[in-house]
Amino acid sequence: MKAIAFVDYENIWTGLLEQGYELTPEQLEEYLRYYAVRNKVDLLAIYLYANFDREEFWRTQTTFQKTNVFTRHVFGKNNYASTGIRHNAADLELMLEAQEILLTRTSTFDMFLLLTGDGDFLSFVRKIRAWGKEVKVIGVTGSVHHALQPYSEGEDLLQWILQERAETEYHAEHDLEQGIQILGNLQTRLPYVASTKARAALTELLGRSVSQVKDFIRYTLKENMLIEREYRDLNLKIGKTKIYILNLEHPKVCEALGSMREEVSQRQLKLILER
Repeated sequence: MKAIAFVDYENIWTGLLEQGYELTPEQLEEYLRYYAVRNKVDLLAIYLYANFDREEFWRTQTTFQKTNVFTRHVFGKNNYASTGIRHNAADLELMLEAQEILLTRTSTFDMFLLLTGDGDFLSFVRKIRAWGKEVKVIGVTGSVHHALQPYSEGEDLLQWILQERAETEYHAEHDLEQGIQILGNLQTRLPYVASTKARAALTELLGRSVSQVKDFIRYTLKENMLIEREYRDLNLKIGKTKIYILNLEHPKVCEALGSMREEVSQRQLKLILER
């Protein structure tokens, strides 16, 4: 059976976040591969819709595009009139493109996989079925609208995430020494280490996912190895940003930095004086 997947990414991502889990691009792609193999489905293409301007989705579009995923950036505001949020923008884009494929490439597939829990898709699901195509809705337990539940047949991303997480649970302590050294190098080279810059460097140099890097940041903040501050920068449009500073009084930070500690200390002192 040949299928095409359409992903309402923000809906799925938010549904999982409300349950305490942050979906990564790698997890989503792995789940779809798992679903295809388990159900003997030939997954022809994956179309994914999201507002990639959101900080939570930073760099995820690039990650998706390196795989068999066609991303559609759906901006969240009316850029011409600056009049606020475009409500249901991703839903509309998804339905329009899916309907175009339904009408122009009808003979090339047998099934639509729809990853969402949004009840607004009910009319679209009925339209697909009226054309003689199967529809499978895949959502998150507790976040799938009751109108879509008859089409979900028990498929649940949350259950899969729980199983996958148990097998590949991340431990921030394993990256502690290298992560502190990465942040230390940033502090010696940059005027200040913005939170986005820190996450980018950790993601690249540790070889970890965005979700795992956020876990690392949370762990170091909780253990008081890292300090979060608001920093004023008049070069920025909003005039301020969030920065990270290593706590040089913490024994594990000092041990990881080694001879670099003194240089980091001097740069931090300069940063304080400049404020």
